[in-house]
Amino acid sequence: MACHGLLYWVLQFILLPTYGVSMSDVMDNFSWLYGKPSSQGRIKVQPEHFVVKESLGFDFAGTGEHFMVKIRKTGENTKYVVNELAKACGVKSRDVSWAGLKDRHAVTEQWLSVHLPGKPDPDLTQFVAEHPGVEVLETARHDKKLRPGDLVGNWFQLRLSELDKPDDVVVRLEQVKSQGVPNYFGEQRFGHNGNNVVKARAWGNDEFRVRDKSKRSFYLSAARSWLFNLVLSARIEQGKVHTVLAGDWLQAEAEHCIAEFIIPELQSKVDNGELAITAPMMGDNALPTTADAEAMEMSIAEQEPLLLKLIRDNRMRHERRPLLLKPQQMEWQQKGNDVIVSFALPAGCFATAVVRELMIERELEDGGPCEF
Repeated sequence: MACHGLLYWVLQFILLPTYGVSMSDVMDNFSWLYGKPSSQGRIKVQPEHFVVKESLGFDFAGTGEHFMVKIRKTGENTKYVVNELAKACGVKSRDVSWAGLKDRHAVTEQWLSVHLPGKPDPDLTQFVAEHPGVEVLETARHDKKLRPGDLVGNWFQLRLSELDKPDDVVVRLEQVKSQGVPNYFGEQRFGHNGNNVVKARAWGNDEFRVRDKSKRSFYLSAARSWLFNLVLSARIEQGKVHTVLAGDWLQAEAEHCIAEFIIPELQSKVDNGELAITAPMMGDNALPTTADAEAMEMSIAEQEPLLLKLIRDNRMRHERRPLLLKPQQMEWQQKGNDVIVSFALPAGCFATAVVRELMIERELEDGGPCEF
């Protein structure tokens, strides 16, 4: 029997851990690849401790009606900077676009595009003077505006501070560099205390309608990401994250295949990184997996009937995502009880997925969690 109105919301929060959402840390519901870290530490003590630089993966045309601005922002929200840049350029906020939103509590570099057809490049001197948290690094012209998802990846430099067991973190870094980390969607995808997942379930239970496009996107993304994380976590728990199952969907950049039979050649290609085992981003169409892999994926997804219903009702199309994420250009150095680590990740992958395999974030003195 479906719950309705206030009763539904009361039960959602009472039963939240039963559904797999912890009130303290939503990611604690998912398995660690190398076991839960023993070291505790801090991150983002200062914005400079979390540096992000995006990579677009293409060159600008040099001409066109779009004015491209590369900014470095410190402690600023991307949308706030977009609004202020629009004012400086004499356009509306909708005329400024980006490839990806960047964290406020960090030092981040990214490109913004301003639609300025028939207009010269604006002077941004006053804009920079009025916003000390923003620097203009470069400008260019292009024939197309930036769109969300245009970037190919991001480079990160993180300072893990006040570690009580820094040597343990270094050992884990060696494991991560060699074998990667679970390719989890990070907690930011699920909202504060997993609220986006709670709302997605309520929507799937026909408790309310969602007309706002951005909210629809948040809740649907949270639903699909949650199911992916559950499947990935189950494979880790069962010791099957590195092992090809009968019916697995294996993919590389230019090819994919179904493991109709478990043969040494396929397992060897997975072991050496030529092929990746994947898990579902659920949709309304049938899974491409078969046999044992399909049975496992559906058994996990069906534990969340409201999320599955929501995804199908909105006719989301099925996609695949690799189980494991292997950071590139990975380097680190230990400075006393701090470890500074840098790495590059493809677009759509989360630096928090790397950090959670290295350390547990220490709570602040007032008992509240550190902002991440």
